Formats: sequence, structure tokens, C-alpha cells
Amino acid sequence: MNKAESERIGSSLEQQGYQATATAEDADFIVLNSCVVRQSAENRVINKLNALKPVKKPYPGITLAVTGCLVNSHTDQLKQRFPQVDYFLKPGDYPQWLEKESKLRPVLPQHPSPSTFVTIIQGCNNFCSYCIVPYRRGRERSRPIAEIADEVTELVHYGVKEVTLLGQNVDSYGRDLPDQPDLADLLHKLHTIDGLARIRFLTNHPKDMSHKLIEAVAELDKICQQINLPVQSGDNDILRAMRRGYTVEDYRRLIRQIRDKIDGVALSTDIIVGFPSETEQQFQQTVNLLSELRFDTVHVAAYSPRSGTTAAREFEDNIPPAEKKARLIRIEQLQERIAAEINAQLLGRTVAILVEGRKKGKWRGRTKTGKLVFFNDNNNCLGQLVKIRIEKTSPWALQGKVETGSND
Repeated sequence: MNKAESERIGSSLEQQGYQATATAEDADFIVLNSCVVRQSAENRVINKLNALKPVKKPYPGITLAVTGCLVNSHTDQLKQRFPQVDYFLKPGDYPQWLEKESKLRPVLPQHPSPSTFVTIIQGCNNFCSYCIVPYRRGRERSRPIAEIADEVTELVHYGVKEVTLLGQNVDSYGRDLPDQPDLADLLHKLHTIDGLARIRFLTNHPKDMSHKLIEAVAELDKICQQINLPVQSGDNDILRAMRRGYTVEDYRRLIRQIRDKIDGVALSTDIIVGFPSETEQQFQQTVNLLSELRFDTVHVAAYSPRSGTTAAREFEDNIPPAEKKARLIRIEQLQERIAAEINAQLLGRTVAILVEGRKKGKWRGRTKTGKLVFFNDNNNCLGQLVKIRIEKTSPWALQGKVETGSND
């Protein structure tokens, strides 16, 4: 989401005549977009702000703005702490002088590529005990379907073939709008846009994902069969302490519904290890769940307390860092084996990918299930849908060769 917002801020500035610079020292306008999901991330933001002091001091005409999750409702305190900053903008908020062009048409990402991000909802109402986001991004605020559709239509006009719809919880989309549409309604609308080839969305919440949404993914052929569904822990007591609002049994049922309905769906999840008082047995429950459900991708992080969250106030961070690291490595090793086995099933098969660019001399793109594929070709394949026969697999990516006459 921060990447999407940064691209739109940059695009809005370019529409007003600004050009990107390689260094802060050459800039007239500096925008720092902050992520503070972990304390280490917030520390990096603060260090960057301090590093910009000597850049701005000799040139008072330089404008310095800060946006993103560092900016909360206490902007007066931030101004006292960082007097070198001219503007503090809450996530998704841009002052009038930055928006004057965007009011005429949707703000496009800088240098649109075949695949880009579109934010559909800001904020979160869930208040998981470990998460700072609702305190920084506020309550849920959905964009109207017509506004999103106009933006996606404009993106397609500029060459975009695939959009990923973003939100802290996309399953809450529309609940705050007058007619209360939902994500499935939005998907049906975007599916009708000519020239748009693929639609993805993230992130989902297990307690909010509806059967209607699952039906839409199964029914609409532009919707990618890839769903991110964070479980965070395989133990009910830990889930309760995290305030996640579902049980492991609920989660299993939901996974079963998704796999029964969506043919060939690829599932990814998020895990937090070392949550306060997590025992070895509780951690093993998470390992067992991952072994049982066999996700295509697992994102794992070690718990770190965030000042201002319920978990930081109520629980002691009593799992040693070395133990957190050991548990994280165990999850990574397990998932590497599972992903290798899942991806090996694609050896010799032909997959369709949308080519997003080049890396180390090879073209790269993703399947509708999110598998990263690399291949060689002398033609300009950017933005094309290409069929690739897989010749080599690994836990992280696939390698293949273009099937003759496969370019779409």
C-alpha cells in the first residue's frame, strides 16, 4: 500500500511539473512515506528524518513532507519533535496544492507498468492486539466503486493489464458506503473493463471473508486464483490473545471451502512466532497446521512489541530473541520444503504468465496463481500474456521456455 501511495504522490508532483531527482540534496521537494508496522521500521524513518536535517538547513526553500503510518492524530507533537518538516500528511491525505491536477482525472502511478496497485479501502476496524495500523491509519474508509472503476479504466488506457486491489482488510470493503457494496460487487464491476486481463486483491481477514467473495473468484475468469489469508498462529489461545476473532477450526473450514470452490487456487498466509508466552507446544500447533494445510507461500515474522498496542500494554515480551529466531527458521525451512514439492508438480506443464519486466537478463512474470516465472526471449515481451513450458522448479521461482506462437 505504501508503494502504491508513493507512486501516486510522485505522479501528482510530475503532473505539476516536478521531475524526480537521484538524491535528496538535489531536490526542491522531498516526501518521506513512512512504514511503522514494526518498531525497527519506525526507527529507520526517524533516522532518515534526522539525516535530512543537514540537507534542509542550508536550503530553507526545500519543502519536506512526511506521510504514511508515522503520522497520527497528534501532529502537533510531531511538529515539535521534527521542526524541519513542513507538512505532516495522514496516510492517503494530500493537501490541495498536491491534488489540484488529480481532481481532473485519476492520479496514475509513476511510469505505469503492466501490473500495478490500486488502493480500495484505507484503515482497519479490527484492532488485533499486536497491530499499530488502526491507530495510525484510522477506521475503515472505502472508495466508491465508480471512482475505483474510473481509475482502473484510466490505468488500462495507459497500458496496465493487471491490478492488485489493496486494503488492510479488503473483506471489509464497502461496509461504510451508503449502499454497502462489497468486494464481490467491485470485482464484478472491474471484470467488465475491456483490456484488463487480471485482478488480484489483498489482504483478507479469515473472520470477514464471505462465501459470496469465494463464489466471485471461482466464477470470474479475470480474477486470479490466488488468496492471501493470514492465520498468524495455529493455537487458539494465542489467536485469542491476538484478538483475531476466529479459531483454528474456523480457519480450517474456510480453507476447505476455498479449495472446494476454486479450482487450482494458490493460498498464502502470514505467521507471527514468539508472541508473548507462546510455549513450545503452542508453536508446534502452528507447525502442525502449516504441515497439514500446505500453503504455496508463508510470510513469517518474529513478534516485536509496538508501543500503543494492546499487546505491548498487557503482555510481557518474554520469548528470548534467540528462541524467536529459531522458531522463525523452523517455519522457513518447513515452508521451503513444502513450496518445493508444490512447485515441482508444475515441471513439464505449460502456464500462462503476464510479463512484468526483466531481471538479470531474463523476462519475468507471474501465473494467475502468483508463481514467479523466468524465461529467455529476444522479443519484447513486456505486458504480453505468454505461455511458458516449465523446465525447472524451485521453492521460490520457475524457469521455462516460450511455447511457439504463444504470445497473446
